[in-house]
Amino acid sequence: MSRRWIQNPNRCADEYLDGIEDFIEFARRQNPGATRIRCPCRRCNNTLWETSENVGFHLVRNGMIETYSIWNLHGEQVDHASSSNAPRVDNVEPIVDPNDQVMGIIQDAFPFASTNINQEGEDDVPTPIDSAEFEQYEKLLKNANRELYPGCESFSVLTAIVELMHGKIKYRMSNLCFDYFLGVFKRMLPTDNCLPKDHKHAQKVLHGLGLGYEKIHACKNNCMLFYKEHETLDTCPICNESRFKMTSQNRTTKIPQKVMRYLPLKPRLQRLYMSTHTATDRRWHKEKRVDDDVMRHPADGEAWKEFDRTFPKFAADPRNVRLGLATDGLNPYGVLNQHHSTWPIFAFPHNLPPWKCMKKEYMMMTVLITKDPGRSIDVYLRPLVDELKDLWTNGVRTYDKSTGRMFTLRAAVMWTANDFPAYAMVSGWSTKGKVCYLGHRRWLPWDHEWREKDKEFDGNTEHRLRPREWSGDEILEQLNRLDFAPFGKTVSRTRPSTHLNWTHKPMFFELPYWSKLKLRHNLDVMHVEKNVFDTLVGTILDIEGKTKDTIKARLDLERMGIRRGLWMNRDSDKARRDLAFFSMKPNDKKEFLKFVSSVKFPDGYASNIARCVNVDGGKFTGLKSHDCHVFMQRLLPVGIRHLLPEDVVKPIMLLSRFFSQLTAKTLRRTDMFQLCHDIVQVLCKFEMIFPPAFFTSMMHVMVHLPEEALLAGPVNYRWMYPIERLLGELKKSKRPEASFFPISLVFPPSLSRLSPPPPQPPPLVPWRPCRRRRRRHRSLIAVAVATVASLPSPSPP
Repeated sequence: MSRRWIQNPNRCADEYLDGIEDFIEFARRQNPGATRIRCPCRRCNNTLWETSENVGFHLVRNGMIETYSIWNLHGEQVDHASSSNAPRVDNVEPIVDPNDQVMGIIQDAFPFASTNINQEGEDDVPTPIDSAEFEQYEKLLKNANRELYPGCESFSVLTAIVELMHGKIKYRMSNLCFDYFLGVFKRMLPTDNCLPKDHKHAQKVLHGLGLGYEKIHACKNNCMLFYKEHETLDTCPICNESRFKMTSQNRTTKIPQKVMRYLPLKPRLQRLYMSTHTATDRRWHKEKRVDDDVMRHPADGEAWKEFDRTFPKFAADPRNVRLGLATDGLNPYGVLNQHHSTWPIFAFPHNLPPWKCMKKEYMMMTVLITKDPGRSIDVYLRPLVDELKDLWTNGVRTYDKSTGRMFTLRAAVMWTANDFPAYAMVSGWSTKGKVCYLGHRRWLPWDHEWREKDKEFDGNTEHRLRPREWSGDEILEQLNRLDFAPFGKTVSRTRPSTHLNWTHKPMFFELPYWSKLKLRHNLDVMHVEKNVFDTLVGTILDIEGKTKDTIKARLDLERMGIRRGLWMNRDSDKARRDLAFFSMKPNDKKEFLKFVSSVKFPDGYASNIARCVNVDGGKFTGLKSHDCHVFMQRLLPVGIRHLLPEDVVKPIMLLSRFFSQLTAKTLRRTDMFQLCHDIVQVLCKFEMIFPPAFFTSMMHVMVHLPEEALLAGPVNYRWMYPIERLLGELKKSKRPEASFFPISLVFPPSLSRLSPPPPQPPPLVPWRPCRRRRRRHRSLIAVAVATVASLPSPSPP
């Protein structure tokens, strides 16, 4: 009989009532002797068990789930036989309404079981399915329909295991603890229950929902991977080091010296489209993004738009994934004095709405490296780059659940985001060494008056133009002319002068599109802001060990013959360094520190910065990156207003405003062009105030930050705050390396619906200072706001 009656809106029609009778009779035949069956009405949603009479009443009152046309939850077998060796699916209807959580998870993992792939406009050729994959699907479906114990109406075997595993990962439960509670629960339940006895057996039940990973052996000295054509070798062909560990009797074991874990990217990208609520978001940047002067998303940047113009075929399908890569080292044991470090490499898709982009649920670990790889990080990037090349050239057939059709998914890496040491490892351009860059007048207009001044700056006039920007093709041509030493620890790393600052040719240049990108590697604004803050505050507070106004810096001024007022005082027999005009006096320093320790912030805005203030010692200790972020933009302009000369205060306040505008969630292009001009003015004023040692690499790279914002959009999609938070979660794992990625292996982002709603916190009582303190804070803030508002922007010459 046709099952079109399910969609009949008239539930009093004879066709509908006859269909209900046929359904109940079918369910009774498939489950003889059962007193209750699953109720497929729209309210019960196949999750509650009712008597046959109640099921019939519910179906008349609520209606049946319209997509439930194959009654597999009531015993109907899916006919997947075919004339070919592999099973095929042709016009399969959804197994159950997507609101059923566990069945929705199975649908996400096996899209052929969820909807009709061959809709109108597609080929009528049935989609082939792998036999092993269909077998996994049948096992999961069996456990989804299997009662946890006879008579259990609330949980099936699969539902119970998914809930328990979700709680294990969410609350960081160890395997031993999980085994203990599984044993307790198993003894609590009736004796004929089907709950697994330990974690190992629970993982076997979930096999097919998770995503696997590969273990690839590596040379102990980071020379190469035993991968592809080298997979069968037992020794490294570069350093002749054994692949396996040796026993005390010099016998070879089968234990590898070093193992890299690689998580394939293709299945993770495919899974993003196997859930409706994540597949639709992939097209947000094309269908719902507003294109105006305001930049809210990386798609608003010039680099994204230039990529679309260069590769129109890739840009034609908005579902193609645009990735960013990031890496950083961490100590998994939480002990800072240990030399062991682990380096995960993350990929994060950018074609997501702003409120989902860079969230933990969508960050995918792709590579896990044991110990610091240094410049040999390209050795461990080989599997990832090979897969990225295939994703660009061939793509991978993927099912889009939002449209119900198959498409060829392609992916491209738009840029990387790393801190300064990792920037050198990934880009191949060394960032080591002490560099004092005093040439910021090169960015001024050609006829600017500061170009003719000498004593106020470094003793020379400046007639050079700003450095030219090299295109990716020019950089690639330069790298192809150089001969680099092979990777590994045993190879000498002395670079000839002809290599300039290059350490190696980055492997990313093997990607066909890499040399065409306008921005390949991002400067991390988080670490830049923190290092600039440390340098600036350490100098104006004259903190020992952090100030750049040292005896050597004063001797540099004498050697250069500039700023005689800052030379060493030699009036007595012993030369001494007098306090500079840009540093606070002891009483002013104590007043500034007391002000900082008295400031209170709203809950969640910042940490307790007062705990980092040492008033007696005259310094700060333990400031984190976000503390420096808040301090630089909110406290520093207020605190120094009456404690330093006006010529020193104004450029510092302009620097604070620079970071405040740069790190906003929305950016205007006109404001970014103005910041390009403002930061040059600020740095030139600093050159007239501070000694040359003040201008570290981090002070100089601020010149490039507004330019990168124009290319790539807001910085909150390219800085390291999300990565650092994720690394903080990984540090809490009980066992390093092997326990870093259970969440990404077992549960896709669509499983977030299993999370229970967080408990409501008690109402917060707002902090209300006493009237005297409130009036004092209000007056200080009013003075600071009025001062910042009255500061004119540096006028163009």
